[in-house]
Amino acid sequence: MEGLFITLEGPDGSGKSTIANLLGEYFKKLGTNYTITREPGGTQIGEKIRDIIVDNKNSAMGAETEALLFAASRAQHVHEKILPSLEEGKVVVCDRFLFSSLAYQGIGRGLGVERVKMINEFGLRGIKPDLIIFFDCNPTLTIIRKTKSGGDRLELLGNEFHQRVYEGYKEIIKMYPENVEIIDAKKPIKEVYEDVVKLIDTLLKERKGLE
Repeated sequence: MEGLFITLEGPDGSGKSTIANLLGEYFKKLGTNYTITREPGGTQIGEKIRDIIVDNKNSAMGAETEALLFAASRAQHVHEKILPSLEEGKVVVCDRFLFSSLAYQGIGRGLGVERVKMINEFGLRGIKPDLIIFFDCNPTLTIIRKTKSGGDRLELLGNEFHQRVYEGYKEIIKMYPENVEIIDAKKPIKEVYEDVVKLIDTLLKERKGLE
């Protein structure tokens, strides 16, 4: 079987990271070769870039700089981990990918979706997700809960910013609906996990049927 690329998208605090970890156990039980990774980060170089992006000391960072750092981390991620894993026939699950930049920098920061898409395309090398799962959950409550005991530079940008990002996601899904599935992330985590597994099971069966 050729590799499968699945990305998890949604607001901060929507449960993506928890589900990504649970999917590791799911693939182990299936005996499926897999890679669970995240953005920004996923590689040694990418994690160093992540540290720069999220550091609260970097409050002077321009929106354009932020967008380019995300794109640089993603390019290294594709080069070093995502593309090689797919070529090995693995299922790759990535916590955030291109849609996050389009939502956070394109709309949240007001840089424009097409401009942010353009600066990312150079490093993507034509890779597109086979499945994009959007965790639909209004961030007003989740971001408050997540930042109660602190938070990184992006998490602390405030409700207005995160609401703009959430609405931005909805716009982006209308613009690029291919391979997008929306799940209700307001449900208990067990139910969200079950919904995600159903989507992945369907994709795996479809892929096997094409072999």
